[in-house]
Amino acid sequence: MAVQAGMLELPFVRDDQLTRCMRLRFQSLQQKNGRPQDGEKLLHPNEHVYRVDFIQQHNLRFLRWDIQLERPGKVTVTGTSQHWTPDLTHLMNRQLLEPVGIFWKKPGAEEVECNEADAQEFGERIAELARIRKVMYFLLAFTDGLEPAQLKGSIVFRA
Repeated sequence: MAVQAGMLELPFVRDDQLTRCMRLRFQSLQQKNGRPQDGEKLLHPNEHVYRVDFIQQHNLRFLRWDIQLERPGKVTVTGTSQHWTPDLTHLMNRQLLEPVGIFWKKPGAEEVECNEADAQEFGERIAELARIRKVMYFLLAFTDGLEPAQLKGSIVFRA
């Protein structure tokens, strides 16, 4: 979908370094027979960290998600709260935002579907958080055979 004047499209950017760092944390705990901190969120194999960089932070009004999937499957997008600083702390379950955005494409379908009420609420929450954050991190979980390379996604705001 083309973006018109007065709109700002911010892409999801895969953060391979942070994903790798979180996977190393999981491997380290396994090797040492260690336990995660109480409430710590460990990355599952189908989860990847993405980021959105807010080049503008104020006066954003959420318009829509632009999620494109090359093949059938499902992606769940979970935002993280402003209290997570990946370079300083482990991700805790309490820092995961609700609702999540769930997007899927059925076999033979052209369009990506979603639960519109949750996606709308989630998008509005991101617009609010943008006022106090230059970067926001997301966990994207890929299921039903979908892989990160098969996703192109962004959030569109009225600026």
